[in-house]
Amino acid sequence: MAVAQADNRRLLGKLLVIAVGMFGFGFALVPFYQKFCQVSGINDLIKPAEVKNTQVDQARTVTVQFDANIRSELPWSFTPEKTQLAVHPGQLVQVVYDVESRSDRAIVGQAVPSYGPSRAADYFNKLECFCFKQQTFQPGEKRRMPVVFVIDPKLPADVHTITLSYSFFEVEGTAKPAPGQS
Repeated sequence: MAVAQADNRRLLGKLLVIAVGMFGFGFALVPFYQKFCQVSGINDLIKPAEVKNTQVDQARTVTVQFDANIRSELPWSFTPEKTQLAVHPGQLVQVVYDVESRSDRAIVGQAVPSYGPSRAADYFNKLECFCFKQQTFQPGEKRRMPVVFVIDPKLPADVHTITLSYSFFEVEGTAKPAPGQS
């Protein structure tokens, strides 16, 4: 019986080492992924653009359409204040998105942008955006969140409309109880 208990303790020890190792590996993947994206240039759509002083092209107008989406299980409402806007390339523009949490708990979300046509992403320079970081909303919280952008005057002449679409996702593993709850 003592041999069986020793074997069980040894097996339990090995399982504990494996579990700790798996947790450490999973924990290390986040900074590794971020560094990989930084070095390779992948997923850099969620950082501020560096825009040099540009001239506004008054002779040209581009229609920018604004779209907002949320994952079905995310209990928020998310809408752009305006659905479209006429913009001159080189013009500094600010638009606002309204977000409201309909949850009874705090939720952390992350907005991910996409562009239509996709080649417009190279010319759509965001200087300020709620998509640059995770957003924590308390139960019932409402917030107006700005996006400040400039469309590069080098945008190809055949692009007359750009759609900026955001999708909000809950950041998994960050659920927090509402204030006053445990």
